[in-house]
Amino acid sequence: MTNTTKIWISHEHGPDLLGPVPEGCRVEIMPSPDKLPSDPAGVVFWVPPFLAKPDVVALAERMPALRVVQLMSAGADAWAGRLPSRVTLCDARGVHDSSTAEWVVAAILAFLRDFPVFARAQERGHWAYRQTGELAGKRVLIVGSGSIGRALEARLLPFEVSVTRVARRPRPGVHGVAELPGLLPSADIVVLLVPLTAETTGLVDKAFLERLPDGALLVNAARGPVVDTEAVTAEVSGGRIGFAADVTDPEPLPSDHPLWRLSNVLITPHVAGSVPGLLQRAYGLAGKQLRRFAAGEPLDNVVSDGY
Repeated sequence: MTNTTKIWISHEHGPDLLGPVPEGCRVEIMPSPDKLPSDPAGVVFWVPPFLAKPDVVALAERMPALRVVQLMSAGADAWAGRLPSRVTLCDARGVHDSSTAEWVVAAILAFLRDFPVFARAQERGHWAYRQTGELAGKRVLIVGSGSIGRALEARLLPFEVSVTRVARRPRPGVHGVAELPGLLPSADIVVLLVPLTAETTGLVDKAFLERLPDGALLVNAARGPVVDTEAVTAEVSGGRIGFAADVTDPEPLPSDHPLWRLSNVLITPHVAGSVPGLLQRAYGLAGKQLRRFAAGEPLDNVVSDGY
């Protein structure tokens, strides 16, 4: 560390949330690529904006001194493989556990209890009495057994469900992704929480969907390209299964896309992590990482092979 170590963060309230800043560090606010506070060439530690777009990622090319990128997102797909080897990329694992788990539970309950149907009826002033589904007794398959997956399981178990866990590799109590073909036919609800990598892109294809039982619900809280959009559109169009998604491919989903108009589809605009507590948790993590970096200690949440 030098006496001129430059730290870029993305929010004006960020400095108050970082905690103690190591001596010799200068924190500057960079909310977007068109609002640079100074020459990017001197930036050493960077906390880019949440859900950064390609123009933000490209800015790293103008940072020869850059050593750490600390993301505010749990997913690192926009950054992995796009930074020089001298730069350590860290994700925000743990920051979005509660918010994303809450979104998944809310999406499942809204879908099973027909809240979208009742909301449309409310707009018409129509008392649309009907029997709905229920979450109790459902068999839930969580594909992605990281910190968000564990947070989701903790919130689902009080609803009297059974949970099966799937991860990239098998371990005690967790199935490997290679076992999915045998697990899908017995799942009432499948929740996707995997990072977007070469291996998970298109994971949910026609064959995957065809293995789901009639009436199953697929929930995508991962990244849009994990699901083959054409395949899922074809499958849900027939009404055999349901689909709830906070992410799509492409994103935003075009206004004329048929998924918008299907009654067995629930779509939200990538809002699972967009909650008031985001900044406090994200900058709390960034501050810890900055202090570890300044002290020469190993960083947490280092991204390797896209994870």
